[in-house]
Amino acid sequence: MSSPTEVRDEALVRSLYRTHGQMLLSYVTRLTGGDWATAEDVVQETFMRAWQHPEVFRRSDRPVRGWLMTVARNLLIDKARARSKRPREVPYACEEHTESDRTEHVLNSIVVFKALSRLSFEQREVLLQTYLCDRTFSNAAAGLGIREGTAKSRAHYAISALRHILSGQDDLIQS
Repeated sequence: MSSPTEVRDEALVRSLYRTHGQMLLSYVTRLTGGDWATAEDVVQETFMRAWQHPEVFRRSDRPVRGWLMTVARNLLIDKARARSKRPREVPYACEEHTESDRTEHVLNSIVVFKALSRLSFEQREVLLQTYLCDRTFSNAAAGLGIREGTAKSRAHYAISALRHILSGQDDLIQS
């Protein structure tokens, strides 16, 4: 069961939040350069501090808004200092692993290039327009001077042919 003092303190913080919450969120959002998530965290922590120290607000000689803004700014400064103290994280990169990935990428590119070269010119053009240039079938068809249905049909048959060609990859590398 809550004591009468705790109930009063909670009511005080709720009242403070209704009165100053939006202003404080705007203030902290500006200080964070628009980082809304961090601003929300700081505002929440600021009101937690207000709840933990209600005696500050019972004195009439201290401006409430100024206290809230000071606490929020100090919390941001503490966060920045904590980040600067933490050692910089460097991703683990194994040189051999990177080289094997690069080699595999190059080999895959060669295989795909050779497979594409086995398609008809028309099929290759539709695939290039739709997949590599990221155009819709409608835009690709207009650019190639064909109907949209023709572009879709050519893409369908081109992909089917690529699947067939790539299912026997060994002969692509040697040829």
